[in-house]
Amino acid sequence: MKNYIVICLLLIYALPVFAQRALTLDESKQLALQNNAKIKNGALEIESAQQTKKAAFTNFFPSISASGAMFEAQKNLMEISTQGGNLPVYDGNLANLRSATQFAYMPASTMGLMKSGTFGMVTAVQPIFAGDRIWNGNRLASLGEDVSKEKNRLSHNEVLLKTEEQYWLVVSLNEKFKTIQRYEELQNSLLAQVEDAYKSGLVSRNDVLRVKVRRSGVLLNKSKLENGKKLATMAFCQYIGIPYDSTLVLSDSLFIDGLPQSHYVDHTEALKNRSEYILLQASVRAEELQSDMKLGEYLPEVAVGVSGLYMKLDESNDRTLGMVFGTVSIPISGWWEASHTLEERSIKEKIAENNMKDNSELLLLQMQKAWQDFTDAYKQVLLSEEAKAQAEENLKVNQDSYNNGMSNLSDLLEAQALQQQMNDQLIDAKGSYRSKQITYLQVTGR
Repeated sequence: MKNYIVICLLLIYALPVFAQRALTLDESKQLALQNNAKIKNGALEIESAQQTKKAAFTNFFPSISASGAMFEAQKNLMEISTQGGNLPVYDGNLANLRSATQFAYMPASTMGLMKSGTFGMVTAVQPIFAGDRIWNGNRLASLGEDVSKEKNRLSHNEVLLKTEEQYWLVVSLNEKFKTIQRYEELQNSLLAQVEDAYKSGLVSRNDVLRVKVRRSGVLLNKSKLENGKKLATMAFCQYIGIPYDSTLVLSDSLFIDGLPQSHYVDHTEALKNRSEYILLQASVRAEELQSDMKLGEYLPEVAVGVSGLYMKLDESNDRTLGMVFGTVSIPISGWWEASHTLEERSIKEKIAENNMKDNSELLLLQMQKAWQDFTDAYKQVLLSEEAKAQAEENLKVNQDSYNNGMSNLSDLLEAQALQQQMNDQLIDAKGSYRSKQITYLQVTGR
């Protein structure tokens, strides 16, 4: 029975452990991509651009239209009136027509037309030449699809970058929390040691109070750190689209995966893979296509077509007619305007080219700065590791000296605080390294 109770108690205490949810960095990235609104909207924009492209393609085919009409008028739309009178009777001899002696009376009359009617017409027009606007319109629509995809890729990278930054922030705070817990244990142990010494008359009451004050400061910092960790975890959960879970555990740990040089790439070549650079190229191409479209508005338009007509008026028999036609449209009055409009388009092309050149240089500077930040972060990790090792050795020496009565309490407290500070500094350095690493990878198109 006792064994059964012990097992139940163990299971009860183990439940929170089993209930914990663990997330790796890769799993967090996938959740962020699945739940981020910007990524969802990016996919919809791609679909919208694809529909625009399909719509532009239909312009290659004939445009077909149909129309019909029926009418019933209050009275005839057309009326033909004839006057009455005597008409000579023709006996077959033309010589007698002018001197006829017999006449037939013809009364006056009115004949009406188009009191009712039905019309129907179907027309198909195939453009033969439209100033290449159809071709350029399709190229522009295709470019729009490429731009939507590249913008979505850019959003994709931004989401991954922010996910990593928030992930490593939470991991860093968790590591700092573990460090301050160990520091608290040191303070508790020291407090117990000093209180025993005070009871034995070896130290003064002031030493006990100094340790308690330092311990209170540690507890205050621990509380602040715990609140910060909670807020960072809540922000992380919100960003990747999951409910906040106080038991959430992030599986990855801060580590240094080799030298920064293993991630270095040629920045000029990397520029070609940047979404921003590809979008700059697309903006120049879009201006060129819009100029071609504008030029097409001032060129002749040629089209051919066929038309079928159905017609029935009043009581007459219905009729059907077929027709083949061709059209040529020349915008003569627009040629004067064209010289200024096309010059305006040329200026906009040059502006786009200048923007591309200027922003490309800024992207190269951004990559160089990211590389410098990355290498500096690595150096900071090395220096912090060395400082931590020295602080640990310093603490060991001061602890031994204090235990042997060769140093005072102040030196020991200072050594403990210094070790805590160096531990936090190393955690910050590793977190900064991970952040600078992913930033460099992103700005080099990876």
